[in-house]
Formats: sequence, structure tokens, C-alpha cells
Amino acid sequence: MTRARALRTRCLGAEGVGQVASARELDDALRYLAATPYRRDITPGTTPAEAQRAVSATLLWHLRVLAGWQPADGAHAVRALAAGFEISNTEHRLRALTADPEPSGGQRLQPPPYRLGALAIAWKRVAATRSPPELRAALAASAWGDPGGDSPAAIATGMRVAAALRLAAAVPDARRWAAARLALLLGRETFVVGRRVPDVPAHRAARLLGPRAVAAGSYAEFRQALPATAGWLLEDVEDAADLWRAEARWWDAVEQDGRELLRRARFGPRPVVGAAALLSADAWRTRGALELAARGGGPGDRAGEVLDGPG
Repeated sequence: MTRARALRTRCLGAEGVGQVASARELDDALRYLAATPYRRDITPGTTPAEAQRAVSATLLWHLRVLAGWQPADGAHAVRALAAGFEISNTEHRLRALTADPEPSGGQRLQPPPYRLGALAIAWKRVAATRSPPELRAALAASAWGDPGGDSPAAIATGMRVAAALRLAAAVPDARRWAAARLALLLGRETFVVGRRVPDVPAHRAARLLGPRAVAAGSYAEFRQALPATAGWLLEDVEDAADLWRAEARWWDAVEQDGRELLRRARFGPRPVVGAAALLSADAWRTRGALELAARGGGPGDRAGEVLDGPG
């Protein structure tokens, strides 16, 4: 628990995030980050996307360290919380498999995969695939399960549904995070993008959200049918077009719950979950601050946007 709490010092916190967000130029923000725990791979001239990915890679490293300190149950919890990194790797792998060659005859450059270490679930098998159907088969044969299709949308949705279910099962304290995140995913896919969720992940999503919510024909019906574990996130989001506001609320809840878990828990995986939650929320805000700095930053209210809105 002491080690988990010590990792809180790896967060920028509100003051540090505000410093990044208020930078007039991206390079000013990068120079600030170069003296913080996010300094790995941060140098002047780094693009916004590269800087944001570097922040994510630092978070992953901290999660790997945290998992390495834990017995099996704690490591399992961190692996469930870190599933998004393997999803990102898989999405980039799928893009590489389906990308059109550049006019020069080469392939479009993909970022190097995140180094997952012991947090990997099936990445080694997925990385070796040579076609979308083969990638789908690799997922289906793993703990991820069949995503329900081999298109980029089906893979992304299927893996995120699976990640939410795994998180709810592996980390009881994170069940409401998982359910609310799943509601946000289905709400966007169905009522913003207008894309039908494949049958396989839809059936799985019903385990957390209930069959009525998953089968809802309108956004209003969807909100009404959500269980309390997920409905809190969309409580005053009356229009699907405003779902972006729920993203910030979700991170606020994760951060608040994480702080409580870290403060109150004495033994077991709870302090680990709390530390992972705080590290993840801080990285999300830092990525948002970098985006704001890349647009010119500024003092006052604009810097505050990153603490209250999506990044």
C-alpha cells in the first residue's frame, strides 16, 4: 500500500496540468513536462500527438511498476485497468493490415506498439496476425473473446465491451466505472455515430447494462433503461450530441473514487486500484492540457477548460 501511495507523486495534479494548459506554445508546455514524471520521450519539437502518446506511455510504465509490486490479485486488477493499451495496439495493428500503400510504395507509418510486459492479455498472438480475419480469430481464442466482426469498428467496439466486463468482474470497486463507460460507448456508437453494435458484443453488454438499454430504439429510451450503476453518468445529458460532456464527468468520478480508495484502504487491491485511477486521470488531463497548449493555451478560463471538459 505504501508503494501505491508513493506513486501519487508521479501525478502533475491540478496546478501542473494548469501550467501545461496555459502555455502559449506547445514547446513551452514540453519544456515544463521535461522536468516532471512525464519527461520520457518529451523533447522540444515533439508533435502534439507524439507528446500525448509519450504521456500515455509514461502512464503505462507506472502501471507496469505498480503491477510488479503486487501479488496475483493486485496484478490482475491493474491488468484489467490497463486494457485500453492493448486495445490501442490492436487497433494500430489492424490499421497496418488494412492500410493502402503510400504512393512511394511504402506503408503508412504506425506508432510503435505500447510495451505491455506482464499487462498483456493476448497481444503477442495478435501482433503476429497477417489479416483482419486472422486477428479476429486470435482475439476469439483469447480472454478477449470474439469481437463479432473483423472490421475496425467491430474490433474496437467488441474489445471495449470485453474490457468493461472484465473490469467489472476483476475489480468490484470499479464496477460503476465499467458500467458507465460502457453506457457512454454504446450511446455514442448507436445514437451519435449511428452504427449498430454487432450482436456478440451487444449480448455481452447486456450483462452490465441490461437488455432493455442495449435494445433501446432512441436515446431517451436508452437513458431511461440504464441501471443506476451507469445511469448516473448521463443523468443530465438529455441529447446524444452532448455525450462529450459525460467524458469529463466519468474521469472526475474515477479520480474522486480513486482518491477515496487510496486514502481509506489499508490492505488488499483497493489502494492499487486507487493509485491506478489517480495516475490514469492525471494522464488524461495532461493529454488534454497538451492539446490546449498546441492551440495557443492561455491563462484563466481557457486553462480551466482542461480540468472540466474533454481533452
